[in-house]
Amino acid sequence: MKVLRVLPFLLTAAILTAALLFPVPEAETGEAEPRIVHIWNVDTFEGGKGSRSAFLTRVARQCERRAEGVFFRVQSLTKASAEAEMQQGNFPDLLSFGIGLTVDKARCIPFSAASFGVRSAVPWCRGAYYLFSMTEDFSEEDLVISDGGENLACAAAYFAGLEGEEMDALAAYLAFLGGEYRCLLGTQRDVSRFSARGVNVYRQELSEYCDLYQYIAVLRADAREECALFLETLFSSDVQNALSDIGMLPARGAAGRTLNVFCTDAQRAEAAQAVREGGNKKNPEKFFETI
Repeated sequence: MKVLRVLPFLLTAAILTAALLFPVPEAETGEAEPRIVHIWNVDTFEGGKGSRSAFLTRVARQCERRAEGVFFRVQSLTKASAEAEMQQGNFPDLLSFGIGLTVDKARCIPFSAASFGVRSAVPWCRGAYYLFSMTEDFSEEDLVISDGGENLACAAAYFAGLEGEEMDALAAYLAFLGGEYRCLLGTQRDVSRFSARGVNVYRQELSEYCDLYQYIAVLRADAREECALFLETLFSSDVQNALSDIGMLPARGAAGRTLNVFCTDAQRAEAAQAVREGGNKKNPEKFFETI
């Protein structure tokens, strides 16, 4: 109960009764209300194994042990549901997302993490493109290209100087296993598929281009301190070294070309058309940047 040090007049019975019936607000007791930090994870391309949302939840539990009274809630949303929520004015404190999700860059609060400098969004993990073969012969002919999400596998083929037939990711994997193609241009997801099936294959990483980055962005300034704790933990060496648990790789130190994560669907489609047509009609390089 709030203590009154000075009583300039006598309290009536009614006032005393009211003071007993209505508790003192928490702000006056000195007890802070629990703070919930909302984190959305939106997968726009195939991962390796396991779940990126589950991985972020593990990071969230680490943060909660370091921040009393702060809870980090990770939600997994589809591209469509996340875009619908944001169009209605609903935003998380932190957004984990990949290429293909429409995000207003102006809403993202720049921060510095890892070796990327100050950016509106920083990649916290990545995949990779690989050329797979059942033998040591990586002949360029007879190639199937795995197309598994919003990423542009056709760009990986273009910058590696490869041509092949594009096919849905699972269909491409099965066609390669069935011997219909000599080589498969796939991703870290195929590495996990081969491992799960116990199939030994040869592989070469295609490092010229990669858009298989999962970024994180800060969208709310009023949660800056809590977001900083989460980012510090996410980019810590222990957490980054644990990315192999989900078949992903640390993004720091990555090089090569990529597609801007804030590009629109129309810009991504134009870039895809340019690399599919090659240098005959357009200059594909102009659509891409270095990571």
